[in-house]
Amino acid sequence: MNMALLDKDMEKILFDEAAIQARIDALGEEITRDYVGKEPILISVLRGSYMFMADLTRKLDLACTVDFMAISSYGSGTSSSGQVRIIKDLSDDIEGKDILVVEDILD
Repeated sequence: MNMALLDKDMEKILFDEAAIQARIDALGEEITRDYVGKEPILISVLRGSYMFMADLTRKLDLACTVDFMAISSYGSGTSSSGQVRIIKDLSDDIEGKDILVVEDILD
């Protein structure tokens, strides 16, 4: 995406690229340490978190798998309806697995 197109709509940048990358590096180290000997499944809630999850996954020094979900509680509006719809469910069974949910918006 052309960042110049987005620049006109931004009031200010809260976290620059270097700060975000430093945090991804730190999270990668922490997750690697916390999940030694395990194979966590990272679940990205589409669409907003998939780029972040890709960067994070590259920083992990352990075996892991990824999966994706798409959910919605907004319908056609801009505020949550309170009703969550699963648009795309997980591909595999996660029972008994170590799960890390990677999300961009928490309501």
